[in-house]
Amino acid sequence: MITRREFLDTVAVGAAGLTVGTTAKSYAQILGANDRLNFAVIGLNGRAYAHLSSLKANKNAARISHVCDVDKNILQKFAAAAHQEMGEKPATETDFRRILEQKSVDAITIATPDHWHTPMALAGLQAGKHVYVEKPCSHNPAEGAMLVEAQQKYGKLVQMGTQQRSSPHTIEIVGKIHEGLIGRPYFAKCWYSNVRKSIGVGKEVPVPPQLDWDLWQGPAPRRPYKDNVQPYNWHWFRIYGTGEALNNGTHEVDVCRWALGVDYPRRISSSGGRYHFHDDWQFYDTLVTSFEYDDKMITWESKSCQGMKYYNRDRGSTIMGTEGTVLVDRDGYEIYDLKGNKTSEFKVGGKTSSADLVGRDSMTDAHFANFIAGIRNGEKLHAPIAVGNVAVTMLQLSNVAWEVNRELHLDQKDAQIQGDSEAMKMWGREYEKGWEPHV
Repeated sequence: MITRREFLDTVAVGAAGLTVGTTAKSYAQILGANDRLNFAVIGLNGRAYAHLSSLKANKNAARISHVCDVDKNILQKFAAAAHQEMGEKPATETDFRRILEQKSVDAITIATPDHWHTPMALAGLQAGKHVYVEKPCSHNPAEGAMLVEAQQKYGKLVQMGTQQRSSPHTIEIVGKIHEGLIGRPYFAKCWYSNVRKSIGVGKEVPVPPQLDWDLWQGPAPRRPYKDNVQPYNWHWFRIYGTGEALNNGTHEVDVCRWALGVDYPRRISSSGGRYHFHDDWQFYDTLVTSFEYDDKMITWESKSCQGMKYYNRDRGSTIMGTEGTVLVDRDGYEIYDLKGNKTSEFKVGGKTSSADLVGRDSMTDAHFANFIAGIRNGEKLHAPIAVGNVAVTMLQLSNVAWEVNRELHLDQKDAQIQGDSEAMKMWGREYEKGWEPHV
């Protein structure tokens, strides 16, 4: 079997000069008669259905030409849904590397497990593809830095799936905060609550015949197949996932740092544990994290197994300033004066829930529209990888702070951990031999 490195070294040479529409023939092949972009959706369980919904919403500018998953049952189910929704039958692949060989593919969308996000995005860039990658964009800080570097090197667009960056009401209220709506903003608090069940204690069992377990693991060190990991519970195993902080906190922390106008903090502290159940779950189910700046602070609170709401919301963010507070979530915003009296509000009309693991919504539609416009006419991306990676790295470092059980001090230029060699060892990860990512 060809290794990932051998494949990328070959494909990068062939794809280095690929651009959309270099000749009349390639223009017709790539954009098609209707001037639409060819998308390949990779990783088809759960969030990929939101990608399908949003590409359907942007059907005048995009089509799904390929779909890919290492589980043949999941692949066939999604391919049938894509055919029905888009009116065209996509090509199916179980190995994403075959998709990257197709010059007709303009962009890939990645909704795989977290450990594949950066390696697959790098492969896409090296093959000349634009990339839409779900949050978190990486499994660890070293990968995030690598992906930012690769985007700059190869020049293709990379949009991270923090879709609230494309939410009209969030754009509006963050703009008003920047214009002084609540005075000088200095404290942001965000949260997420859900009622996730126990994942139990897994047993080693034969790999299901429809699943390519070796390719599913990809860059991760090899482990036996257990019956409580795939297709969703990988989130809670450190070798594949990144915990609730990255699974959901990425969205809210990104909104908070956007509203406060900050990047990397000076200090990070994090405390919590796995309290609700005793099972194979390797992260916390309850976590409180503080990101401290010279004159501002963000706190993140995660409750994976306790559904108590704040402000009657499963998730959200409050931005507090010298003259008032803004409460913002995916369904709208509220404005309060300095004494906590509501003075104004805006509601989208719908209501989202943390129990929704797919997340089809107008924000994702707008986020894809922005990505497509970026490819077609150079529109500025709402969540380019250099922006998206900041919140991801912050939360990955909150995981490190939780792991070592002490405060981390950062270099605010690049988030490198200062004066703590043990914590800094967690900046990267171990890879399966032959699958190490490179720019």
